[in-house]
Amino acid sequence: MLRKGITESFGAAVHSLTTSHLTDVVIHRSKRMMLDTLGVGLLGTRTAVFNTALKYSQSFTSDERSSVWGKSEISLPPHFAAFVNGIAVHSMDFDDTWHPATHPSGAVLPALLALTETMPCQPSGLDLLLAFNVGIEVQGRLMRFSKEAYNIPERFHPPSVVGVMGSAAASAKLLALSPAQCSHALAIAASSAGAPLANAATQTKPLHIGNAARRGLEAAQLAQLGLEGNPEILDKNCGFGVYYKDYSPSAMPHPASADFKWMLENQNVAVKRIPAHLGMHWVVDAALAARAKLEDTEGNFDLHRISHITLKVPPSKYIDCPLPTTEHQARHSFQFNCGSALLDNEVAVSSYSEAKINRPALKELLSKVKVETPEDNQPSFDKMYCEVQIETDQGQRYEARCDTFYGHWRKPLSEKDLVEKFSVNASSVLCTEGVEGVIDVIGNIERVRESSILSSYLRMTSSEHQQFCRTRSL
Repeated sequence: MLRKGITESFGAAVHSLTTSHLTDVVIHRSKRMMLDTLGVGLLGTRTAVFNTALKYSQSFTSDERSSVWGKSEISLPPHFAAFVNGIAVHSMDFDDTWHPATHPSGAVLPALLALTETMPCQPSGLDLLLAFNVGIEVQGRLMRFSKEAYNIPERFHPPSVVGVMGSAAASAKLLALSPAQCSHALAIAASSAGAPLANAATQTKPLHIGNAARRGLEAAQLAQLGLEGNPEILDKNCGFGVYYKDYSPSAMPHPASADFKWMLENQNVAVKRIPAHLGMHWVVDAALAARAKLEDTEGNFDLHRISHITLKVPPSKYIDCPLPTTEHQARHSFQFNCGSALLDNEVAVSSYSEAKINRPALKELLSKVKVETPEDNQPSFDKMYCEVQIETDQGQRYEARCDTFYGHWRKPLSEKDLVEKFSVNASSVLCTEGVEGVIDVIGNIERVRESSILSSYLRMTSSEHQQFCRTRSL
């Protein structure tokens, strides 16, 4: 029997995975990912970048329409619904982060929910859950084709590379494509992969997630219509290998074999407590702890008594922004997030507003910050640490170090805190019935008969939808 090529093995596995392969751990973790993604996506519909993308997308029409989250009266062609909802998820850099580094959920869930609304035979909640996990799994395996991918990225934004592949695989699964069609969907998607990291800390970065969701869905539908790509796209250095310096691909085990195990089983995701680049969570926790030590000794926090602040962080040029002037720069600035934590004794959604960024007191603090990159501080979300040292005008020093922040995969959010994060985010857009409806549907997704009910709750922004939601049964 001929040995399958790598791309062929992925196509066969995507096709062959069934709901019976889902484990309790994978179901539990992926449901948390889905709920968090919907919450940050709903909150993201209030951002400028989302509204710009929505305005652009509304110029397109089609017979098929899909929901825009948090917009009861607006629908779009499915690809553009996936696009804008994906942008909303990443618009504040508030979405989940995996290891090796990527934002896995935002590229997959918007595509699947847009697709479910257009399918003549409605997928069940369990079908949706399986397709979501297929999209996550493909991303996890592709990232492991490179040691480079384990570190904080330097060249490409990871969701733009693996996210579009995950979206294509998930969409192919929901569409029940053949093994060959699944392989072609990946090949087609690969031609839409890759976005330069230079657009991080700008309004364009959220488009990377939106494009991944949109283009992956499009790739699966083109494959369904018979379009073909290179059947060895994952096998070749001139194929998917162009995105990594040390590309070393391996076959995906068939789900029926003893070698198959979900990546999510072994590697949980990080869920963010603040809307900023993941690296900022270490510096915020360390800064808060250093401030607490200062207050315990001196009784209060006096900005004018601080002479120097030293940050010991891993090397990464795109998250070293000494004087941010926009919210997107602020979300990628070690200095800003340390300064905000010290000044306000917290970092929150409102911390990235224009008014907060331009405060004279904050700018005074930022002028005192120095960044160091110790050799032992590796640029990896699994191994990095952050130390904050505050020095006063009297020579006193207060130091704190964070190795693992609350929300990291080594220290995951409690179920209560995760649901509270969703509720706070979603309630900024949805009415109470909508918020509670989404929590209920995701909590019971494996038992939901028609997954499209989720979209009904995601549009529930006023009381006029309450009766409609109550009459829908799970």
